[in-house]
Amino acid sequence: MTAASSHDGTLAARLDRALEGEVLFDRFSRGRYSTDASIYQVEPVGVVVPRTQDDLIAAMEIGREAGVSLLPRGGGTSQCGQTVNHSLVMDCSKHLNRIVEIDPENMRAVVEPGIALDHLNAALKPYGLFFPVDVSTASRATIGGMTANNSCGGRSIHYGIMVDNVLSIDAVLPTGEQLHFGPVPGNLGAIEAEPRYRDLVQEMRAIAGREAAEIAEKFPKLMRRVGGYNINSVDPAGHNMASMLVGSEGTLAAFRQIELKLHRIPTHRVMGVCHFPTFYKAMDATQHIVKLKPHAVELIDRNMIELARDIPIFKPMIAEFVKGEPDSVLVVEFAGEDHAACVAQLRELEVLMADLGYPDAVVDATDVRLQATIGEVRKQGLNIMMSMKQAGKPVSFIEDCAVPLEDLAEFTDRLTKVFESHGTHGTWYAHASVGCLHVRPVLNMKEEGDVKRMRAIAEAAFDMVREYKGSHSGEHGDGIVRSEFHEKMFGQRLVKAFGDVKQAFDPAGTMNPGRIVNPPKMDDRSLFRFKPGYAPMKLETALDWSEWGGFSGAVEMCNNNGACRKRDAGVMCPSFRATQNEKDLTRGRANTLRLALSGQLGPEALVSEEMKETMELCVSCKGCKRECPTGVDMARMKVEFLHHYRKKHGLGLKDRLVSYLPRYAEAASRFDYLANARDVVPGLKGLSEWLLGFSAKRSLPVWSDAPFSGAEAEGGDPDESDGRDVVLLNDTFSTYFEPENLRAALRVLQRLGYRVHVVDPRAEGGRHLCCGRTFLASGLVDEAKTEARRMIAAYLPYIRRGIPVVGLEPSCLFTLRDEFKAMLPGAETDLVAEHALLFEEFIAREQKAGKISASFKPVARKALVHGHCHQKAFAAMGAVESALRLVPGMEVEVINSSCCGMAGAFGYEKKNLEVSMAMAERDLLPAVRAADGDTVLVADGTSCRHQIKDGAAREAVHVATILDRALA
Repeated sequence: MTAASSHDGTLAARLDRALEGEVLFDRFSRGRYSTDASIYQVEPVGVVVPRTQDDLIAAMEIGREAGVSLLPRGGGTSQCGQTVNHSLVMDCSKHLNRIVEIDPENMRAVVEPGIALDHLNAALKPYGLFFPVDVSTASRATIGGMTANNSCGGRSIHYGIMVDNVLSIDAVLPTGEQLHFGPVPGNLGAIEAEPRYRDLVQEMRAIAGREAAEIAEKFPKLMRRVGGYNINSVDPAGHNMASMLVGSEGTLAAFRQIELKLHRIPTHRVMGVCHFPTFYKAMDATQHIVKLKPHAVELIDRNMIELARDIPIFKPMIAEFVKGEPDSVLVVEFAGEDHAACVAQLRELEVLMADLGYPDAVVDATDVRLQATIGEVRKQGLNIMMSMKQAGKPVSFIEDCAVPLEDLAEFTDRLTKVFESHGTHGTWYAHASVGCLHVRPVLNMKEEGDVKRMRAIAEAAFDMVREYKGSHSGEHGDGIVRSEFHEKMFGQRLVKAFGDVKQAFDPAGTMNPGRIVNPPKMDDRSLFRFKPGYAPMKLETALDWSEWGGFSGAVEMCNNNGACRKRDAGVMCPSFRATQNEKDLTRGRANTLRLALSGQLGPEALVSEEMKETMELCVSCKGCKRECPTGVDMARMKVEFLHHYRKKHGLGLKDRLVSYLPRYAEAASRFDYLANARDVVPGLKGLSEWLLGFSAKRSLPVWSDAPFSGAEAEGGDPDESDGRDVVLLNDTFSTYFEPENLRAALRVLQRLGYRVHVVDPRAEGGRHLCCGRTFLASGLVDEAKTEARRMIAAYLPYIRRGIPVVGLEPSCLFTLRDEFKAMLPGAETDLVAEHALLFEEFIAREQKAGKISASFKPVARKALVHGHCHQKAFAAMGAVESALRLVPGMEVEVINSSCCGMAGAFGYEKKNLEVSMAMAERDLLPAVRAADGDTVLVADGTSCRHQIKDGAAREAVHVATILDRALA
């Protein structure tokens, strides 16, 4: 990475004085904004996060005066390097995301550029409207970015692409003018317009008129063409000047507001999943399927199916609609106002498939839930492809070539042979309906040989595309990766015309230079993420990263596609949902770790205070472990980071108190009245805030005066097990703070006929058995390993007899299933992990097996459930619901919530209080406050229950407590 230029300090100071928003010029921030979802990495001059449109205008003016180039940016999900440059980056996604106007009658909306597509459509849904350019990154792709890219989506065959659906744009030119770009009549004298705007209209008409013959000859006759500038849209009889900005990739202007054309949400939708024995036959069938007038035809190939089956969140999804072992499937969608008509089209599809030689090869998807499942797999196609745990990855550089449908099968067959000739293969998915397929050859961009193969494949592929009169880019635009090929695609005259367009809008070349016009070589390795000489530092890791080939390999799994930027309710990524900062995002943390591990942030970056600040708000929810399609496990990465950080910086008093709590808990519990004095004696709250950093606004957990004792269980000789034995994991928190939950679980298990064992810790070192969770939270991995070894040794005698270990606290129980394997990989650890179950998982399993015959009685009309992050991350929420539904007459509702914000000790700290409460206020606390007094609140995490009590003054209980009441 290059160092910032000498004038950056002055520029940063000027921006800081003039802007309400953030000004980020530090090395770590610049590093986080140096990449998008492409193979490129270019460090910006600096970053501003404008709070208002006035901020955006001011930043552009100051940047222009300082002589730096300018780059507006949205979600940073571009595939081709459009959003990276040595420029002043203006991140519009955090604040410039308002809906300015919704006009249902005229089916239009005006929005700021930073609003994400999914959020816009959520706001439009009550009106029965939506914006139909359905890109796969809809949860984080911003309308401004989509406009700048001329995005398309899967339903473009029916609704068109961005240029067809953008009505007008309010833009800021690099020269400072603020202009409204919209429809203009043939007679310019009939409208009132700024002189500069009139000049631009006339210049565009002059260019288009001069090059009319070239445009007619060289512009591909395809809907899916998003290369160059849209000079083909300019008509002397009248045209829309906004079309000139659509697809301009930030090279002509920045957007303040965008007016969009809306559409009615179809009342009905059906899908047919067509199975094919070969990829070629799927491609060949597409030209026939589109004659049935579907809304979309999407490809999922064998590679994607197999990769998805290896990802926990997608495996059950694939099983629902892929039957057997097809080589490829086409997902065909029909939609409209008449359900019968949609079903009739589905029947026509089945007949067509039979006529093509594939009878009984269509799986119907008329159920809305199944359609959503299929849609989610389609949307996550890129991330699924990038989940390969190997050095070579599917590389995006020819990924959306478009050709006429009649040539699609032949083109893909020939392209496959090109890959084979270079010793690789490609992954395929996406929009078969319009001849635009996302194909990515598998290459290792760290290897010079593979970089050369990339260029050779690109040149061969683009030659074929032109042979079929197709388009180099059918969706993802130009950026760095394709701009250099414009001359071969469009010819010298049109490339010069593109330069004339750039000159007219941006005479000083200020806006995102080197994209579309005057580009660098696509294989210039100085622009790559993995530059020549890239090498991660040698690091003696505390955890096992062998599955990824090392810690750096695991970090590099982040492809920057930004799935963690979604803001809807869900586990990933709660800190980003609260702050909206790139720093506090799984992607931002992974990028920072990668840059530090490769020495690009300085020799001590990995153990620096800046890195600690980067990782600070990660609450170790494990949401990314489940929800990140490429498997970036930031919770585990944080433990590894903290291990190295603590080696250099040691442990403070507060962290020492939290970490070593399991070691002194038994002694402290004997003096519970003293241990609880902090929240009782006046002045002690303030003192603890000053000394330890625990917020005076928080109450601390209350030590019990009657801790749980293993002697309360009946125990017995496990050798005499009759198959109805369990070991109850009496974790530290439940034992010494909430023993009533352990006693409730004990009573439930005994009443259900199980013999319950609690392991005597005296056999394993004389102190309470602990999973090591508190040590891991502080990076004390060696101490955590000590505890893990003790626990494994204590439980193995039971487990080897087939007796499961049942725990109440999710963060503790899942440590046995997750972190134990990372700390102490081996057969014994795997055995413990296989036999470790949450209480509700055990109950649900036994109920399903017909082993529970007890009668439960009604205890409440409704249970409102908040899931612990780890329950969600390990797909245990279904078990929670199943266990609660044993109670007759009780409605069970799960709150669609992310992390509660407490996250162990995190939420108790003064410095985290604001973020902690922001996390809770997003979904959890409003739902709790809205619950009536007859609704019982259920939360299995001790910190979750504490947050609910502190934030909403309501008591939540463990599932075991509910079942105990129902069996009393």
